[in-house]
Amino acid sequence: MRTVAVLSLKGGVGKTTVVLGLASSAMRRGARTLVVDLDPQCNATTTLDPADTTTSLADVLETPHPTVLRSAIAHSGWSEEVDVLVGAEELESLNDPDPDARLLGKLGRALDALGSLLADGQLPYQLVLLDCPPSLGRLTRSALVAADGALLVTEPTLFAVSGVNRAFDAVEETREEHNPALVPLGVVVNRVRPHSYEHQYRIAELRESFGSLIMPVALPDRLAVQQAQGACMPIHQWATPGAREVSLAFNLLLARLLRTGGRGRHQAVSWPEEDDEDADVDSEDVQANG
Repeated sequence: MRTVAVLSLKGGVGKTTVVLGLASSAMRRGARTLVVDLDPQCNATTTLDPADTTTSLADVLETPHPTVLRSAIAHSGWSEEVDVLVGAEELESLNDPDPDARLLGKLGRALDALGSLLADGQLPYQLVLLDCPPSLGRLTRSALVAADGALLVTEPTLFAVSGVNRAFDAVEETREEHNPALVPLGVVVNRVRPHSYEHQYRIAELRESFGSLIMPVALPDRLAVQQAQGACMPIHQWATPGAREVSLAFNLLLARLLRTGGRGRHQAVSWPEEDDEDADVDSEDVQANG
């Protein structure tokens, strides 16, 4: 099981978009995925459209017991292969900016119990995606303590670049103080317009700061992303040319994440093989340099 925290310390850069796109790509490959909605805005939960639950992630963080966890997880409206640990507005009250270290391990302890929740014949989760809020409080720190990898998200704009730098510092701090297994998986640049001089300038700036951590796959700025989310549909099922372009980018991004060596505490689970369509994708169409 790969557990990935998706974060930035600037709002509006598309963290939830990346989480949903990776979940859509994993679903397409037939891999069981759990989305954990740590953002009090609950946008991931809304788009995934799960059935009603008796508890939420807020209850899990208060009482990380398997029975509480079980009642807070539901199948998404997308597929039974994508589940949601549902978010709640009440999470905001738990987002202490300076939390006690003992509280930071609760999410990880809850996720460690996922295996005990499996019904007969049910496959374990192969991917757990932690959708973090755009702040460095208890919620984001808990995700970094629970994860074995961190994926940073940014836009090619001045303030977003500043936010991803602060997020990287938080990953390094967490690795040193709480979670030595945490690996920075990379920085994905979202909403790129290849012909924008400003975007190309900021991407070059990011490469100077992060080097090979910048994902070679950038996510193009396409209206289809907002359309698919508004319809509560996976991007891979939104039938427009723009959606196909974004979907191919997410396929490449997911493949890159799975190739990145992790030192996580969870046992690895084999993934379904990619089909010929993915193998034939020309990645130059979705490169960060446009």
